[in-house]
This record gives sequence, structure tokens and C-alpha cells, in this order.
Amino acid sequence: MRLAAELRRLRDAAGFTAREAATLLGVSSAQISQIEAGLTGVSEKRLRRLAANYVCTDEVFVDALVTMATDRTRGWWEDYRGLLPTPFLDLSELEHHATSLREVQFLFIPGPLQTEDYARAIFSDRVPALPGEELELRVRHRMQRKAIFEDPAPTPYEAVIHEAALRVRVSDRAASRVQLVRLLELSEANHVTIRVLPFDLDHFGGSWTPVMLADGAVPKLNTAVHDAPHSAAFVDSEAQLGVLRTLFHKVRDVSLGPDQSRELIHKLANDL
Repeated sequence: MRLAAELRRLRDAAGFTAREAATLLGVSSAQISQIEAGLTGVSEKRLRRLAANYVCTDEVFVDALVTMATDRTRGWWEDYRGLLPTPFLDLSELEHHATSLREVQFLFIPGPLQTEDYARAIFSDRVPALPGEELELRVRHRMQRKAIFEDPAPTPYEAVIHEAALRVRVSDRAASRVQLVRLLELSEANHVTIRVLPFDLDHFGGSWTPVMLADGAVPKLNTAVHDAPHSAAFVDSEAQLGVLRTLFHKVRDVSLGPDQSRELIHKLANDL
């Protein structure tokens, strides 16, 4: 879908109609529409021909699009195709391909950092209630998102978590303590940075927008995700991405440093 969106943007920027783009490739305008809707793929040869005729001179960007178009890797998330809503799978694929991830959450522990009991409590609270089989599928899927930390070349990940999310007990005391200990364990990894936004903070009117920023192979392929407990919404507009990056940095700049954050998380865990 992202490849489709980028090809559509290139065509619009070049001032071509779908019919004119179809003529360049010797195909029907319906086929161009299918490519730009993400319903069918495009070969490297055709993609490069389109990019050249759209006068896209950014060779690194075009190479990144070619990689997207020709990647036939079957990720672990494909096992859930037809079993879970598509946004869950898209989020997993995005995390897998991201070169770095930054996230801010105010009421929940970020998905990749959740323990199994925490995730099950989140999904169990849905109204109407999920069937037992689907609930377990969602929990299992969320646990597999930890793959980004376990890869031989793990994805750099930074999370800013409000103290409220650390204190809210989505389950019982024992599960909450295990979740906090899990955060402490992950924060020791070189590729993971966890910061806490404390209650004791003056002059913070709030940039209360939970968001994940996923850096792509090139800046033009950066994406933002509103990762809610039961869905995910994707943003790839450069204007909106700029706003969300600014909001993230605003929150990050007033959060506690990694060491202070660990101290606070440790204290909260001991209090339980």
C-alpha cells in the first residue's frame, strides 16, 4: 500500500494522468489504477520506467521503491492473514522494515514492550468482548512483535512513557509488577531507550498524541502510526509527519533521562 501511494504521488507531481502513465508502460489505465491501489504489484523494470518518465531523479529513493516492489519475504505476521484485522499485520511489517522506531504513549505500555498478561488484560477489556480464540490470536501476535528486539541486528527503539501508563493497573498487582520489571530488563539493552514523562512536571499543557515514528530506508518513506490498543492508523503525509515529529521531540525533551527513568520504574515496581 505504501509503494502504491508513493507511485501515485510521483505521477501526480509529474502531472500525468493514469491514462498517460498506462501509455508509457503499454498497459491499460485500469492496470495503473490497480497498481496505485495496491491491488497488484509492479516489476522493477516497469517501476524504473515510470520513475524515469515522472522525472524522479532521486536514485536512492527509487532504489528503495524497487526493494519494496521486489521483496518476496514472507514475514511471521503472514501467519495471521485472514485471522486478524489487516492493520495489525501492517504494523508488524512496518516495524520489521523500519530502520529505527520512536514511540510515545500516555495511558498504555507500548505494544512491543508489553508482557503477555498485560496484553491479555488490554484485549480482554474490549466491548463487545472478543471471542476467546481471537483474543488469544491477538495476544500471540503482540508477543511476536518483540522480534524487533531479538533480531541479530535489532531495531533501535526509543519509548517515552507517561507515568500514568506505569501506574494504571490493567490487571492485578502481580502482573503490573512483572510488566515494570520487563521494562527495566529491556531498558538495559543497548538498542532500547526508555524514558518516563513524570507527573511532577511543570508547564506541560500536553502534546497528548500517542504515536510511533518509524524511519524508512530513506526519509521519504518515514511513517507515523497511531497505535491504539485495538487498531492502528498510518500517516505518511510529510506535513503531518512534521507535526508529529515536533510533538514527539517536545515530549521527549521534557522527559526524564534513561537513568532517572529506570530509578522511577524501579521505585514503582517496589511499591507494588
